[in-house]
Amino acid sequence: MNFLNKKLQEISKLKSGVKRLTLTDYRNYKSLRINAEISPIIITGENGSGKTNILEAISFLTPGRGLRSSKLSDIKRIRSSEEINGLNTENAWSVAADILKNDEEISIGTAVQRVVRENTEDDDFHKFDRRIVKINQQKITQQSELGKYISAIWITPQMDRLFSGGPQPRRSFLDRLVYAFDLEHAKRTANFEHLYRQWFQLLKSGNRDVHWLQSIESDMASLGVAIAAARREQIARLNTFIENEPDDIFPDIRIELDGTVEKMLDTEPAIKAEDFYAENLAGQRNNVLYNDSVDGVNRTDFKVFLKKKNMPAELCSTGEQKALLISIILAQTKCQILNKGFTPVLLLDEVTTHLDDQKRDALLQKIYDLQLQAWITSTEESNFSLLQNKAQYFKIKDGKLF
Repeated sequence: MNFLNKKLQEISKLKSGVKRLTLTDYRNYKSLRINAEISPIIITGENGSGKTNILEAISFLTPGRGLRSSKLSDIKRIRSSEEINGLNTENAWSVAADILKNDEEISIGTAVQRVVRENTEDDDFHKFDRRIVKINQQKITQQSELGKYISAIWITPQMDRLFSGGPQPRRSFLDRLVYAFDLEHAKRTANFEHLYRQWFQLLKSGNRDVHWLQSIESDMASLGVAIAAARREQIARLNTFIENEPDDIFPDIRIELDGTVEKMLDTEPAIKAEDFYAENLAGQRNNVLYNDSVDGVNRTDFKVFLKKKNMPAELCSTGEQKALLISIILAQTKCQILNKGFTPVLLLDEVTTHLDDQKRDALLQKIYDLQLQAWITSTEESNFSLLQNKAQYFKIKDGKLF
């Protein structure tokens, strides 16, 4: 056993994952409680039975908008007419969990809260949903705090097309990988998006207050360079790991960033990149009036290549693309274990689709060997014969687990 595998197994012996999960008014579940083991967890059921809803609920124990990026208002369960009492039709959803981080138990709860604000100008009321999060019963103001206690990596069926479509989903995928190592990255990307919308609306409105625009562009440039630097660091981390520790079954890959600011940081210091970025934004003000094509970190692409064929992922077969995605996930998982000192939770929705028998069983064996908690969904329980007596099994029917 080499040093890496020995270190991974030492850390993995300390249990990390979801010990107990409780859903209330969440999607199709009025109430659901799962007592989970730190092991592979197989959830089977027909399409539309609510398998993915459980994985999505777990993803809400981590920073961000969950694995579906859904609106908060779309998640609450739709009540039957018999449940509606008078005019009070409001109901909120919640997810509560007892988790383990290296055998230490922590409680996490997250829920949607309806906020009502009065518009003093016309005495009208504005309603909106806000997500609240508590750790050990204490309300927190920054979701990034969750990353100290639990980390989740997921694969969904929509990601089977990750390498074939536009760059936005790939960019979001990359940023989630960065979040695990840089807890401030999510905050920076959210702040950048807020500033970008503000800048965009200001220009669209015809307001050309130079000092205001320059102030926003300076802040965007500072955040943008920090975002680009964090992405570059994560790409370098993964590439180094993959090169030094190639997988025995899943293909070797090479990852690149295709972005103006990221490439500039290859040769120039950050301060010069910030000046360039701010000047570039100022020079693109007129572009906003005609289209939304503005170069920057919000246009960066994430490129993956199959090393054996020196082929970009978008030209690979569907099965090869799935294997490439799993190669990234496995490398990320091992990097997180070594760098953060605790194992992430894997959320694998219909992950066996497009995998041949060898790769399917290899993935399941790797999950078991690393002693990971992996929540895996499928319509077919027979796909998991390798894990017989090694996994926890649930079936879903009519919103209930068996």
